[in-house]
Amino acid sequence: MRRPTKQEIDDEIVDQAAALFARHGFKETSVQRIADAAGYSKTGLLHRFPSKEALWEAVSGRCTGVLREIGARVEGQPLGPGRDRVVLEALADVALAHPGLIALVLSAFSRMTETGESALLDEVGQVLLAAFGIDVQHPHDPNHPDLGRATRVVGALGALAVAALALRDHPRDEVRGHLVATSYDALGHSHPAATRGTP
Repeated sequence: MRRPTKQEIDDEIVDQAAALFARHGFKETSVQRIADAAGYSKTGLLHRFPSKEALWEAVSGRCTGVLREIGARVEGQPLGPGRDRVVLEALADVALAHPGLIALVLSAFSRMTETGESALLDEVGQVLLAAFGIDVQHPHDPNHPDLGRATRVVGALGALAVAALALRDHPRDEVRGHLVATSYDALGHSHPAATRGTP
C-alpha cells in the first residue's frame, strides 16, 4: 500500500480540524480531539502543527484559498445557470474530498461564532456569495433584492454538504452528479448535465 505523502497527511489533519472547528468552535476544540480524529498522537500532531492556533491558521488559509480558487474560475462569467453550475460542481468536489472544509464553509452562515472566528467566517461567506454573484455588501438586508438569492444559495450549500456526508460511503463519481443536481435545484434551476470529475 502506498504511504501517504507529507502533504496528504497535512491535508487530512487540516480537514479533520476544520470539521471539529465547524462543529464545536475554536474554543471547545482541543489539540487532543483533533489528534484523535486524525489518528495521530498529540505529540505527533504538534510536530506538524505546533499549536491549536497554527492549526486554525492552516484551516483558515486552506478554506479561503479553496473558495478564492472557485471564485477565480467564474470571474468574468455572466451571472446565471452556467456560472452557478461551475461553482456547484467545484463545491461538490470539495465536499467529497474535504468534508471538513465544506462543514466550516457552511458554519459561516450559522452566525454562531466566537471571537477570533468571525473574521474568517465573514470572509468565507463573502467570498462564496460573491462567486454566485451576490452583492456581498448587503447579503442579509431584508430590503435588498438579493435576499431571496442568498437564501437559495445557503440552502443549496446546506443540501450539498449534508448529502455529501450522508452518501460518503458511496463512490464519488456516482454521488457527484446527484449532489450538483440537488443543489442546482435548490437555486431554482432545472437539472444540470453535471460532468464527472475528480477533486
